[in-house]
Amino acid sequence: MKILGIESSCDETSVAINSDDKLTANLISSQDFHAKYGGVVPELSSRAHLQIIIPLVKDALKKSNLELKDIDLICSTAGPGLIGALLVGLTFAKGLSYSLNKPFVPVDHIEGHIYSGFLMEDKPEFPYLTLVVSGGHTILVLVKSFTEMKVLGTTVDDAAGEAFDKVSKMLGFLYPGGPQIQKNAELGDENKIDFPVAETKGYDFSFSGLKTAVLRYIQKNYPNETKLTQQNLYDIAASFQKAVVKALTQKTKKAIENYNINSLSLVGGVAANKKLREAFTDLSYKYQKKLVIPDLQYCGDNAAMIAFRGKTLYDSGKRFGLDYPPYPSFRFEDFK
Repeated sequence: MKILGIESSCDETSVAINSDDKLTANLISSQDFHAKYGGVVPELSSRAHLQIIIPLVKDALKKSNLELKDIDLICSTAGPGLIGALLVGLTFAKGLSYSLNKPFVPVDHIEGHIYSGFLMEDKPEFPYLTLVVSGGHTILVLVKSFTEMKVLGTTVDDAAGEAFDKVSKMLGFLYPGGPQIQKNAELGDENKIDFPVAETKGYDFSFSGLKTAVLRYIQKNYPNETKLTQQNLYDIAASFQKAVVKALTQKTKKAIENYNINSLSLVGGVAANKKLREAFTDLSYKYQKKLVIPDLQYCGDNAAMIAFRGKTLYDSGKRFGLDYPPYPSFRFEDFK
């Protein structure tokens, strides 16, 4: 089976082709121009998707030595994400499905991340525990199979990636914030400031208080910002990063101790963070659980994970009409 996957939920346009269980193309076009605005501008994002999606599909087909008529299944992200951006990929995929008379599978973006570990040579083993950490979501999930999962916890306010972006902006760093915080934290003392980790019920997360704590620390100690040195910025970044990693790992540790799992997985854009990857490696070693963290190209938004998840849905017997969903309306929270 030859599968075409399309991802356009935010500021990356991605097209992938999975040919007979082999990934032959995974092209990603990032909209770097959003950096000058300090965040993603939805309207500009949608227009950029429109401009690049057809060239990307052509390039992916060429790289895979295929033609459109060779495609057997078409998959596209259906949500969650920016509505305008999602509509570009979703309606394009539906149009292809209709014109080629090939089946179409809408894919939940978060589910794509959850199963992205299967893009690796060493794959997760069911049941496994996965932490999805991105700009918009922080979700701890017990994955029992390709058709059954249980959400253990999610964020009650800001997602971890969102907190990275907002604190990065407070410190005067560029967007996106995650890489900037990590880069500057490498030169700082993570034990310099003891930022709080929120106490939440069960396996839920909270990062709004941590973000506010950073703001209050800056306002209290550097009211006019003139005394805020570069080293101060490094130390704040490092201390903040340490608090985020602690919040994420302590809930994951609790779940490992309370559920019978065979594997541990870390996915999503924030999974690219070195300190977080190291912390999960330590958890894996401590509890003797297999750890699967996707390569960096599969941590961020990508169509390879959409194509893979679409195939597993199709293989499990799921069938969708072109009227489903009527607009990008998938809510991962419906699994709770």
